[in-house]
Amino acid sequence: MDSSELYHVGMKALVLGGTSLTGPFVARRLHALGHRVTVFHRGVHEVELPAGVEHIHGDLGDPPRELGALSPDVAIHMWAMTEAGAARFLELFAGVAGRAVVVSSGDVYRAYGRLQRLESGAAEAGPLTEDAPLRESRYPYRGKPVPADVGEWYDKVLVEGVLRGQTELPVTIVRFPAVYGPGDYHRFRPWVRKFTAAAGECQVQEDFAAWRWTHGFAEDVAEAVVLAATREAAAGRTYNVGEAVTPAWAERLEEWARVAGWKGRMVAVPAAELPENERLPLDFTHHLDMDTGRIRRELGYAEIVPREEAIRRTIAWERTE
Repeated sequence: MDSSELYHVGMKALVLGGTSLTGPFVARRLHALGHRVTVFHRGVHEVELPAGVEHIHGDLGDPPRELGALSPDVAIHMWAMTEAGAARFLELFAGVAGRAVVVSSGDVYRAYGRLQRLESGAAEAGPLTEDAPLRESRYPYRGKPVPADVGEWYDKVLVEGVLRGQTELPVTIVRFPAVYGPGDYHRFRPWVRKFTAAAGECQVQEDFAAWRWTHGFAEDVAEAVVLAATREAAAGRTYNVGEAVTPAWAERLEEWARVAGWKGRMVAVPAAELPENERLPLDFTHHLDMDTGRIRRELGYAEIVPREEAIRRTIAWERTE
């Protein structure tokens, strides 16, 4: 990385919500690069971070005095979930922080609305670039069983709209893929359990088997956030992050089964042949295959953990949980 493109060593970096899956890797990496890191969070989760990383506990709705006194060179918002939350972030940091990096999601794309049957229309052609059409439907998780922190007002399309609708705070938007790794939402737990069983057949719903959904290992995805935070050229840009090539789901499962040492066979079957509770009602003609070429070209992004090692770590974690 060309040092001329980096912020000065010792920049003040504020990481908001940096204690869950990806945030700790961001904080550790920035600290290792010689930056002064403060993590602001509610104190619900405490993680091991290097000595010298400051912690401030509180809520953005009623922030403690020391948060307002920070004046960070870059504010990194890992958990911007709602339109109101994004507006509050700008109230606190526009004109105060040098710039911001905000984590968004691949669920902003129109393809996600059509996958969920919230919208109708033809499938998008090819991988989704950052300029692909966005969802027109709103609040995609409302009324669905989702993690507690993702409420009925969650909508990253609205978050991005608030951030783009102002000029006081230069913002870089990083659209996350499906992030996996130890500590995730057990994305692969059902499959890892099948791979632990005796060799045999593993049935996969046939339309799901052909579906493509970009994934990224937590430590790798964190590296993308760090690059966005430390590269001046990232200001004002939007980046997809995730694997360079997205396999079909059946291909992904075959890879995981091999790493897990499972000797069975994947079999694609119609949904009607699966138990009712295993049938997936989505429209899998709409892929969430994200083109990650822009961040690789502009910021030099590349995975830092070998792919098989990332899978191996995740499988080992699932088997000990």
